[in-house]
Amino acid sequence: MGERAEEFLSTFNRIEKELRNQLNNPANMGFSEMVRRLSKRKGVLVGNNENDLLQLAQLRNAIVHDQIADDFVIAEPNDWAVKRIAEIEEVLIRPEKVLPRFGKKVTGFEQNLPLRSIMEIVAEKRFSQFPVYHRGEFKGLVTLRTIGLFFAQASLEGPVNLEGKKAEDLLQSNGKSTNFHFVDAETKVAEVEEMFRAQTTLEAVLITKDGDPDGNLLGIIRPRDIYVQKEE
Repeated sequence: MGERAEEFLSTFNRIEKELRNQLNNPANMGFSEMVRRLSKRKGVLVGNNENDLLQLAQLRNAIVHDQIADDFVIAEPNDWAVKRIAEIEEVLIRPEKVLPRFGKKVTGFEQNLPLRSIMEIVAEKRFSQFPVYHRGEFKGLVTLRTIGLFFAQASLEGPVNLEGKKAEDLLQSNGKSTNFHFVDAETKVAEVEEMFRAQTTLEAVLITKDGDPDGNLLGIIRPRDIYVQKEE
C-alpha cells in the first residue's frame, strides 16, 4: 500500500472515531449513516462537509475492500483526497473558536449618552454597533439599523429634534425584537454562522468570557465579518 493510501486511511480512521464519539459510540452503525445523522444536528461541523465525507468513504472502501495485495490497491488517493480529508479532520476535531479570530476591543456606552453624541461618533469613528449599559448592566445593542428605524418613525411626526434624546430612546424604538446574542469564548465559529442563518434579525454576536451579558466584552461578530472572509 502506498504512502498516500496509508496517510488517507489513518486520517479517515481518526474522523470515524470522532463521529462515533459524537454519537455516543453507536453499535452497528456505518460511517455514511453517522455522517448523515450528524449533518442534521446544529452546531456540529459535519453538515458543510457531508458530500465530501460520503465520497471519501467510497474511496476508503475501495482501498480497504478491493485491495489485491499488501503492496497493491486498485484505488490510490490523489493529492486532493489526502489534503481534503486532512482539512475535514482539522475542522471536526479542532474546530475554530470565536477567539482569537474575532477578539477586539469593544467600547460600551451608557444608556444616557445623548443621541447627538452617537451621531458624532458614527460620523467621526465609523462605529456601527453601540452596546448600551446602565451601571454595568447590559441593556441592548444600538446599530445603524436601529438608528435608521428611530429616525424613520420620528420623521413621520415632523422634523426630528435630537434635543433630550438618548441611547435608551433608540433601544425603546427597537421594541422587543432581539438584534444581538451573547456567546462565551469557547463557542465555535460554525455555531455563530448557524445563529446568523437561523435568526434574520440578528445583527451582532457579542463575546464575553462565559457568555454573561454583563461581563467584559472580548469581541463582536457581525454577519459580514464571517461571510466576507469566507468569500475571500
